Amino acid sequence: MKLDVFNINGEKTGKSVDLPEEIFGVDPNEHTVYLAVKQYLANQRQGTHKSKERGEIQGSRKKIKRQKGTGTARAGDIKSPIFRGGGRIFGPRPRTYGIKLNKKVRALARKSALSSKMAEGKIMIIEDFTFDAPKTSQFVNVVKNLKLGNSRTLFVTGDHDKNLYLSSRNCPKASVMNAKDLNTYEILRSNSLVFAESSIQAMKEIFS
Repeated sequence: MKLDVFNINGEKTGKSVDLPEEIFGVDPNEHTVYLAVKQYLANQRQGTHKSKERGEIQGSRKKIKRQKGTGTARAGDIKSPIFRGGGRIFGPRPRTYGIKLNKKVRALARKSALSSKMAEGKIMIIEDFTFDAPKTSQFVNVVKNLKLGNSRTLFVTGDHDKNLYLSSRNCPKASVMNAKDLNTYEILRSNSLVFAESSIQAMKEIFS
């Protein structure tokens, strides 16, 4: 499974990279992909929601009317949940929404997502490049030269590149991510994946 290597000008370099079948050529498992995306989205939730129950509301504990003879329902203090301004019954409390997922399941989900993109022809290989300083215009030119259009694109690097990351931060449809941080959700939400040459070796080490 070989792909041609392009440079930042969108031209073929004459080189090719052999993508490992065990990462980019597996039979996609849709259920593991679903679980991985579910875990990612759940982990993004802060879980800091909180409402006051009747024990946390400020107000008198005095019984507001006599028990019998009023012609209406019985009532306790003014903090009762049935009254406006009272506490909330079974309100939300701070909690963690995180979901546990086995390491092998997460790995299979990433392989399945990468294999699906490979089958769709949405993966490109580019020579390793960097910028001397953060420059959004240079990054935009690279995207244009690769003829990726206005679709959402994810650039995967072998190692963290601060200048490249900062250059892409103002581009709403393009982003840069280290191979070690690559996850199933980011793979699926991107229309095109552009791998730097060094990132392929990093992927082999991650999945070995």
